[in-house]
Amino acid sequence: MPLHKRWSEEAIPAEQRPSWPILLREQHGIVTRAQLLAYGHTRADIVANLDAGRWQRVLPRVYATFTGPLPREAEIHAALRYGGGHAVLSHRTAAEEWRLLPVADGPIEITVPYSGSAISQRPLVKVHRSRALPYSAAETWPPRTKLTDTIVDLAASRPTAREAVNVVVDLVSRSKVPLSAMRDCVSMRPPYRFRAEIQRGLELVAGGLMSALEVEFKEQVEERHGLPSGDRQTAVEVDGKTLWEDFTYDSHGARLTVRLDGRATHAMAAIAFRDRRRDNAAELAGRARLVYGWQDVRNSPCQVAAEVRAVLIREGWRPTTERVTCPTCS
Repeated sequence: MPLHKRWSEEAIPAEQRPSWPILLREQHGIVTRAQLLAYGHTRADIVANLDAGRWQRVLPRVYATFTGPLPREAEIHAALRYGGGHAVLSHRTAAEEWRLLPVADGPIEITVPYSGSAISQRPLVKVHRSRALPYSAAETWPPRTKLTDTIVDLAASRPTAREAVNVVVDLVSRSKVPLSAMRDCVSMRPPYRFRAEIQRGLELVAGGLMSALEVEFKEQVEERHGLPSGDRQTAVEVDGKTLWEDFTYDSHGARLTVRLDGRATHAMAAIAFRDRRRDNAAELAGRARLVYGWQDVRNSPCQVAAEVRAVLIREGWRPTTERVTCPTCS
């Protein structure tokens, strides 16, 4: 059992306690007042070490047994120790631990039982509360919410419904978590906000959408401008490898590929080379192709739609009805 859970109670028999060096190592030099007293330190000892600058107070009743800035691991354990024996990492911090998101500056986010007494202590800790914590915690060290619950929590905490949908599409696609597990999570522990939007995000992933940029293209370009719904994630073979095109329109009578690039730059030469080979393969196959990024789709959806429409018609698509709902174009 992890030390974090082992020390959720103060009255632990001495023979069951880990040695002092092991405790410090596993908690990255972070200890609570209860632990210090249990190991024989007195309140006078604690005050003396703090006054002498050998230790530092990090949070109420939580101390670092060293001086200087806290490494991220120490901040995590300080937040968990402050939250109490049942606290777990959650939201952005849990996503970082699951490697869904890069580590960013900001408070460590934890979730505690709904009846817990811990409150947010900025700038180090942001505290959330949950009645379903026993069911959403994963058996990891440090403890954190399950992958499914982490994604749902992040989506529910977004400021807008649109962002909630995008978070679900991006993170579910990136994590490869089974859709069935995500649906079970939403059904068994309904989120307090954006439940319908989270379910919509899962439906979009089930339909083939793999990123927030694809959602933007589908909703802001296709649906609002009366364009046909392209086939998503179409397989194409290039140099003996199977790659996937974002949108193709062959089923609508037009040999057009629309590729979406959410990256600001090509960080890897291999990726840039692969895309050039894919462009060349499309040219050799006589396919029309258009490429758009975030700036195009988000800031100029009407222009993108006009370009896609022009190429679709040129390649053989014939619109049957006008269903333009974009207020700008209308």
